[in-house]
Formats: sequence, C-alpha cells, structure tokens
Amino acid sequence: MSKRRIDRRRFVTTAAAAAAAGTLKPGTLGGFESSLAGAAPAAAPVQPPQQQEPPPPVPLGNGEPPALQFQAYPGGTGSLMEKLWHESGGNPFERTAIDIERWSGPVPTSEEDLAFQPVHRLAALIRARDITSSELTEVYLERLKRLDPVLLCAVTILEGRAREEARQADLEIAAGDWRGPLHGIPYGVKDLFAVAGTRTTWGAADFSNQFTRYDSQVVVRLREAGAVLAAKLATGEFARGDQWYRGRTRNPWNVDEGSSGSSAGPGSATAGGCVAFAIGTETQGSIVSPARRCGLTALRPTFGRVSRYGGMVLSWSMDKTGPMCRSALDCALVFNAIHGADEKDPASLTAPFGFDPDPDLSAMRIGYTEDAPETFVEALGELGADPQPMPDIPSGRSNALGVESAAAFDFHVAPGGELPEIPEDAPEAERRRRGRFRGSRTVPALDFVQSQRRRLILMKEMAEVMQDFDMFVSGSGQVGLTNQTGHPAAVVPYDFGVRNPDSDSPTEMPLTTTLIGDLFADDKILSVAHAYQMGTDWHLRRPEVG
Repeated sequence: MSKRRIDRRRFVTTAAAAAAAGTLKPGTLGGFESSLAGAAPAAAPVQPPQQQEPPPPVPLGNGEPPALQFQAYPGGTGSLMEKLWHESGGNPFERTAIDIERWSGPVPTSEEDLAFQPVHRLAALIRARDITSSELTEVYLERLKRLDPVLLCAVTILEGRAREEARQADLEIAAGDWRGPLHGIPYGVKDLFAVAGTRTTWGAADFSNQFTRYDSQVVVRLREAGAVLAAKLATGEFARGDQWYRGRTRNPWNVDEGSSGSSAGPGSATAGGCVAFAIGTETQGSIVSPARRCGLTALRPTFGRVSRYGGMVLSWSMDKTGPMCRSALDCALVFNAIHGADEKDPASLTAPFGFDPDPDLSAMRIGYTEDAPETFVEALGELGADPQPMPDIPSGRSNALGVESAAAFDFHVAPGGELPEIPEDAPEAERRRRGRFRGSRTVPALDFVQSQRRRLILMKEMAEVMQDFDMFVSGSGQVGLTNQTGHPAAVVPYDFGVRNPDSDSPTEMPLTTTLIGDLFADDKILSVAHAYQMGTDWHLRRPEVG
C-alpha cells in the first residue's frame, strides 16, 4: 500500500474522530491537507481572527415591526390562502366594484341637507354633476371651521390641500374620468396617520409639531380613489380616550359629554356633518366605542385587512384601521378602496370582499347573545333570517397590548436607553401619563410568550364557537375578546332613547348594537347591516349642533 493511500486513511480517520468529539478546529488538519497536496506542512498554526466589537444596535422609533407577525386565522396564512382560493373559485385577490344608485329627485340645496347625505348619495350627485366636489368641499370646510371650537374634533383643517384635490377631481369628472364612488368626496383621517407636510401629533403635546415627509398607505389608497382629504381629526393622547392636548373631543348629540375614544375626532366630525366619512383605528375599542357613542355605522375590520403603514403603533398584533360612516353601504365603499396587502405592513393580506347589496338573510347563519337588543334581532327575523342563541363565548386575556405598547414607545419613555425618574412632585395626571408605558417594560419574555400561546388557544376556541355562524349580534360588542382574536365588527344604530337619565343633561341619544363576524366575513356583516338599514332610518338621523 502506498504512503499516499496511508496518509489519506489517516486524514479521514482523524477528521472523523475530531468531528465526533467536537474538537475539529481551523488548522487541525492543515498538515495532512498540505502533505496530500504535495506541499510542505504549515510552519505555524493558523491564528483565530481578533474579536471585533459588535456594531451598535439599530435605533428604534415607534413604527418598526417585529420579525414575528400576528395572523388572525388560527391555521396560519398558508392554510387561509388555500381556503380562500377554493372558496372564491380561484381568485381571492379580485376586487369587485360596488354599484351606486343614480340620483333621482330634487337636488339638496341647503348646507345641512348636503352635509348629512351618506357617501353613496353624494357620489351620485357628483357623478351626475348636480354638484361639484369643490362646492361640497366648501360645505365641509365651513362646518369644520365653525363647529371645531365646539367639538374639538380637528387637529388641522387642510383648506389648501382640500381645495386643490377637489379642483382636480372636478377636472377629471368633467373630462369623463370618474374613478368611482369616492371620487371628489371630502373625508378626514385620524391624527395617528402620517400625511406629508402636515402635523401628526398622536394627540400628545410632546408631538404637537411632528411633521413627516411621507403619506400613510390608507391616505395613498384614498387619494388613488379620488377622495378629498379635508382634515386631520383628533385622537385621544397616544390613542387612549377622547382627551388630547387641546381638551376633550365632544359628542355632537350632547356636547356636555365626550365622544369617547380614541377615534374621537373621526366619530365626532362624521356625526356632526363636518366630513362625509372618516378613517379611525382600533386596538381595543377605539372604533367601536366612539361609533356607538356618536350613533355612527362603522367597520372594525378583521385584523390585517387594511394596511397600517404610516400610523402610530400601539400594538403590532392588535392595531386595525377602518371606516367610520353614516351607513353600512358607505363603509363597504370605503373599505373596498382601502383593503388589501401592503409590503410596508408585513401583517397585511388580501382576502375577498364580496359586499352584497341585496343579501338573502335566510342563507345567513346569524346568532345572538343574551344582551343583544331584542328589537334588532326581531327585525332580522322579519327580513328572513333565523337568528339562533349563541353557545358560551370563551374569555381570556393576553398581555400583548401592554408589552407591545411599551416596546413601541420605548424611544419616547426611555430615550437613549435610560429610564428617567418621574418627579415626586409631579401632578397625578402627569404621573399617570408618564407612567403609562412603563409598567410592562418589566414583564418577563417567558410570560409574554406563554400569554401568546394561550392567545392562540383562545382563537381556536373562538373558531369552534363560530363554526356554525357567519356572525352574531352582541349588545356589549365583545370588544376585549374580539380584538385579541382579530374578528371583525360592524356598529349599527337601531333606535333612540334617553341615556344616563340621572345625569345633569339627560339627552335622547342614538342606540347601537354590534354585529360580530366570523374571520374575514367583513362583507357579510356589512351586507346584513345594509339590509337592515334599507328598511329603517335610524342611521340617517342628525344631531342639532352649532
């Protein structure tokens, strides 16, 4: 046997033994490698490279998403896409246009009558050129300027931008280029969303002069649909409540009370006829609550259906963006323009949205809870539905909101990584404000992960409850539960009544209920709400303000 074959055998044997023992290091086999190649052995072992200081961590602000993304469907994105593909007949990504009825009859001449028209009726007027976008925009700008001192609903009224966008819409429509039902319609956006060149204050005095050079995705999509941005609307400080740095946003139905929050401005401005519709956000009740307080029709979509890019982050796994309007059809028109995946929001996705303006309620599987308003449930029965009582609905809670909020605002609470002390002599309100995002900084990572595992169990339990239902009527709205599981909700006015009769100013107020949909059944709950509203006018009542 030649020496070369013996050297190969020694090399293989030594290498295998070293690998098995975990002792194989750079340079260990250098002599064998060199001799096999016919070269001289290395004169000295190879020196390991010197350890270098790792680069400093990338600084984080409020918006950078984590690598882990929440998906509302318990089986995950892949199985959801496969399910939607089969159910939609092969194209879950097709966006279907929603027709609007053409205008008939006399054209409204008063500012009040125009201001409180639903979007779909305004769209019919503009499409027929019975009014121009510029004329309608002036109506809303005048009301914003006149009523904001009473309602405190607006952060910035965008007069110049609104007039320019309205003029552009008029030129396009006159040329026969009508983009769709939102073309030329003035709206407002919650002041959590970035709009290039305007303030985005998050309702906080510390950010009252914060400007950005980019537009949030929801603003981009509405601009592409031809809508006219008239105002940045108030939000409670850092998306909590209706109190912000200028004061408390008021309810147009009773200015002695707040409009609830944190989509306080969108709720107040839409109910007060200051915009045709508005965009709000919800993490744990911030669309549903002001919509109920102000008597609006609103949609809190299934988690992930609308991009949140450019919006202030409170919770990457719970934040949602949705329309606040005067009718279910309006919500469908707005949602149809803004939903869909966006690369800048990694939690977003596209799913079918097939709003039906004439649904067969007998084919809908509708449930109701014990606290559901009896008159509303009975009305659905008269429309052909067969509502059934819901089984026990699960309950549970995770610490996602607290921990994610602490992470999102760490840049503000602990700038430079240092957590400053709160002065002992600070007022109680100031201590609460400055302490809001501190508590969850100390939650152990293990506890957070375990709570998210339990959250998935809760989602599966909810899926079992919903397997026999498309939706259910809820008096309470199930806000805490459904924001954890990602289910959609539609707020629907159904009556009027005196709320808080023992208060200093008892007022007859709109009463609302909530339709909770199965995951991605946003179209179904809006279709049922629309069927109900076709035979009622609760959603068309208007407050007397200003």
